[in-house]
Amino acid sequence: MQTHWLLTLIVLLTGLTPIMESIANQQKSIKAILSEKKDHRRVLLLYGRDDAQHYLIEQQEALNEMKDELAERDLDVLVIVASELQEPDRQFLMHDYKLVPSEGFIGWLIGKDGGVKQTYHKSVSPKDLFTTIDGMPMRKQESKH
Repeated sequence: MQTHWLLTLIVLLTGLTPIMESIANQQKSIKAILSEKKDHRRVLLLYGRDDAQHYLIEQQEALNEMKDELAERDLDVLVIVASELQEPDRQFLMHDYKLVPSEGFIGWLIGKDGGVKQTYHKSVSPKDLFTTIDGMPMRKQESKH
């Protein structure tokens, strides 16, 4: 529980709340949250074990400086700390996203169509993340408007 408060405090102090959310604060399942975002938002879904929270923090800090770029790309960042994950959510991630619970850190870039576009096993630089998003056909179409 202490780690959850640390991560929540970091999110609040850095002002990440509009675009970055902690799943632990949600009453809905991860599946329901992702379903609501489908067709409207892209999602960077980040998972970290308690002993690998430094990767989550590192990723959040890198993206915190890019709020405008995140908003421009309709990108939300959802953060999951393993100890806060409910069993149905764990099963969903294992089945649909091939989560290996022993993995320290993993991130999934999920497109507006709900499909996984990229999987990350370490923090991703904002530049690399945006290059991937900007190369997506739907994003190219959005840029034309």
